Amino acid sequence: MTAPNSETPSPVAPAGDFIRAAVTEDLKSGRFDHVHTRFPPEPNAYLHIGHAKAIWIDYGVARDFNGLFNLRFDDTNPTKEEQEYVDAIIEDVKWVGGKFDDRIFYASDYFDRMYEWAEMLISKGVAYVCDQTADQVSAGRGSLTHPGTVSPFRNRTVEENLDLFRRMKAGEFPDGSRTLRAKIDMASPNLNMRDPVMYRILHAPHHRQGDKWAIYPMYDWAHGLEDSLEGITHSLCSLEYENHRPLYDWFLDQLGIYHPRQIEFARLNMTYTVMSKRRLIDLVKSGAVRGFDDPRLPTLAGLRRRGYTPEAIHDFCDRIGIAKADSTVDVALLEHCLRETLNKIAPRVMGVLRPLKVIIDNYPEGQTEELDAVNNPEDPAAGSRKVPFSRELYIEREDFMETPAPKYFRLSVGREVRFRYAYFLKCVGFTKDPATGEVTELHCTYDPATRGGDAPDGRKVKATIHWVSAPHSLAAECRLYDHLFTKPDPDDVPEGQDFTANLNPNSLQTLSACRVEPSLAAAKPGERFQFERLGYFCVDPDTSAGRLVFNRAVTLKDEWAKIQKKG
Repeated sequence: MTAPNSETPSPVAPAGDFIRAAVTEDLKSGRFDHVHTRFPPEPNAYLHIGHAKAIWIDYGVARDFNGLFNLRFDDTNPTKEEQEYVDAIIEDVKWVGGKFDDRIFYASDYFDRMYEWAEMLISKGVAYVCDQTADQVSAGRGSLTHPGTVSPFRNRTVEENLDLFRRMKAGEFPDGSRTLRAKIDMASPNLNMRDPVMYRILHAPHHRQGDKWAIYPMYDWAHGLEDSLEGITHSLCSLEYENHRPLYDWFLDQLGIYHPRQIEFARLNMTYTVMSKRRLIDLVKSGAVRGFDDPRLPTLAGLRRRGYTPEAIHDFCDRIGIAKADSTVDVALLEHCLRETLNKIAPRVMGVLRPLKVIIDNYPEGQTEELDAVNNPEDPAAGSRKVPFSRELYIEREDFMETPAPKYFRLSVGREVRFRYAYFLKCVGFTKDPATGEVTELHCTYDPATRGGDAPDGRKVKATIHWVSAPHSLAAECRLYDHLFTKPDPDDVPEGQDFTANLNPNSLQTLSACRVEPSLAAAKPGERFQFERLGYFCVDPDTSAGRLVFNRAVTLKDEWAKIQKKG
């Protein structure tokens, strides 16, 4: 079948994986003369990183073969679907790089056609109205070792089935009182073929169809029909749908309509998180996280808010590849991809998370200098900026130790260090809060001859620390994120507990007294920076006039690179 407006397929097969190899063979053999794929989410939740992999496969195959790509919503369950999810999915697919142009489709737009086809199967004697309850239907399916039990309503006449089905559509019967089932094989080794339900009665308004329908198609009935109607050539889906493929084919065969080719791939599993939409919804509803865009979640909205870029996600998807066998990917690889991406593009700035004041005793009071700071050493074209330096500064509290530990080379009394882009400073004393014993202020001296470099006399220091000017710096809140779960496998729990037992109580640390350099005054939500020595940070949407809020996207420490080096 040739889809309308299809483009010429690529004459040279892109290298890589078994899906592209199969597509190449289909084009060579003449099975298809073009490529047309789709991404078919159900609009009942937000997309997560696993969906990004699926998008990158679905869209990537269409792109590589100069084909077409659809975004299609499988909106067959009105009780769980919302316009909020539709809008979020459209935004996420665009953000992650799936280009569908004007090809947005909805299963609900095909409901009339699906209903006509259902009546056709009833007329052929291969579909029937069943009065069993949902529990009875489930129990009657049998098991992998025992055949199912035939429904007592299986042998109704065509006329009776058509009458009942039309009355179901008219809304005469209550929810759950009847279903339409396909008449296939109750002894099939594939449980999906044991007279599956095609329609159920559901008096619920639909987000697009309103109150038009009192019956709704089941996913397995609708899915293959949608692919057929849209002229999809390659229906790419995750492995859990492999056992559903014979059912999709059976429906298409019975109707005598066009067949796409379905190819399955392994879904994405990742350490320290969950990918189940149901579990993500539970986490949001229980208040364990702040919403579907919480930066601790693997949702695309959460990753975007945390500071991830589409390029980092593309790199991650390319690295994990496409496989047939399920596996679990270390989240450290995703973080590594983000570091590598941001290292090239993120401007460097200085910020202090836990401020400790420094007073330079021999620096002129009221004086301010403008020092040159490099914006990104990975990108010479990024240039430099001016940062103010004054008599009073803030440094990280951990950059001073009253009694230095072995191999601690930062500030302590009598020790000299380099202040980034500035001078050598030596600590000469400190003051404490008499009530708590906490160090509240350092007193230092500076060497004017060491501005921006080394000492003229050749003396060396063993540490360089960052800082901000106290009178010029801006107040900021910084949110530091860790894994949402304490174990790589959240389901690793004692008997009687569920995955929530492994929630990490320290997955979010909020620091409200941070200080950042004044160049960040105009920073906008979504912009990303490297805070020198601290990590990569992204401006959060909670930022408002006079209140900067940053999310730490990822630390500078790269566990993945360390693991690979050891390996």
